[in-house]
Amino acid sequence: MTVKTPIYLDYAATCPVDPRVVDTMLPFFTQMYGNAASRTHSFGWTAEQAVDNARAEIARTLGADPKEITWTSGATESNNLAIKGVVEYVLSGEARTEGRPHVITLVTEHKAVLDTCKYLERHGTDVTYLPVDAQGLVTAAEIAAAITPCTVLVSVMFANNETGVIQPMAEIGQVCRARSVVFHTDATQAFGKVPIDVDGMSIDLLSMSAHKIYGPKGVGALYVRRRKPRVRLAAQMHGGGHERGNRSGTLNVPSIAGFGDAVRIARETMPEESARIRGLRDHLYERLMAENEHVFLNGSYEHLLPGHLNISFAYIEGESLLMALKDVALSSGSACTSASLEPSYVLKAMGLNDELAHSSLRMTIGRFTTLEEVDHVADLLKRHVTRLREMSPLWEMVQDGIDLNSIQWAAH
Repeated sequence: MTVKTPIYLDYAATCPVDPRVVDTMLPFFTQMYGNAASRTHSFGWTAEQAVDNARAEIARTLGADPKEITWTSGATESNNLAIKGVVEYVLSGEARTEGRPHVITLVTEHKAVLDTCKYLERHGTDVTYLPVDAQGLVTAAEIAAAITPCTVLVSVMFANNETGVIQPMAEIGQVCRARSVVFHTDATQAFGKVPIDVDGMSIDLLSMSAHKIYGPKGVGALYVRRRKPRVRLAAQMHGGGHERGNRSGTLNVPSIAGFGDAVRIARETMPEESARIRGLRDHLYERLMAENEHVFLNGSYEHLLPGHLNISFAYIEGESLLMALKDVALSSGSACTSASLEPSYVLKAMGLNDELAHSSLRMTIGRFTTLEEVDHVADLLKRHVTRLREMSPLWEMVQDGIDLNSIQWAAH
């Protein structure tokens, strides 16, 4: 069977919009085009109902109240609103701590979290960046040890965008709840792919984005807990007081309607789809490990999203592999930093040296991936890994039994 190329294995970067989602969105561009804030005519009422329906779909998927869902332009805005919103509300004097507000996060977080924390540091907030272990995991005990009387927020990504590693969310949530600290998670990669229960996991704020679950780009949401405890945020977007004052601006009704339908589809098909995708992922992993020497999984296979694989191919440059695989869409590092030639900061934080970090590929499988595509990619990788290594003097030395770590390289 001939496989159609190019093959898409970069679902962690973005997803195609599901045709069913497109069908849901189309009428809101040309027929039901009202402003959801218009309360005096049927066009506005129809738009508002679509927004409410989408809000309910997200709430149902999280075990939340629809009133706890705030619309945003995507997970980056949601992260900014959550993190800045908590800290700036404290600094406003409404809930002042004993000293400078303190935030805890991980060194492996997405740049949307790390850069937001760096911004807050420049404006008087103390931030602790916790390390992770070799599998990319942090423990609830490490979170607990970092909490101080001034800690107002813990932000831990649900599942890492580069490795797919899932953190122990319920345990971290319990620690935060016991210490009365707000718990935020960037769940962009996990939402719609694995079960999430905001009450069972004691999550207070949760960021999500539509385009990671076959919805449109440019729309996301933030879950904001309203009860036990009630989380208060300082708005980052000011104007008409939309979204219960959390985020002003005219709502993107077509995209919100599409987001809601994408969430419904993801929730209803999650058990079957996750099992199918996990099966393809396992098949690819088993072939790569069996057919190639010196290949390493980055992350914990036990705590992994269904479609994620981050693999290092020792003695090969990841960029060279990417160039060789010109008919396969995948990435080295995360999509948001792929323009950089620096090794992945996530993999470096997990203890990988520059060489292994540079030789990593992220392969992510999704709804429209087939077994034939996976096998074709495995065949291509075997062929090109062998070819590139045959061109490498380092590989020749390894084959001769030379320990590369024992060599004293001459400086020029």
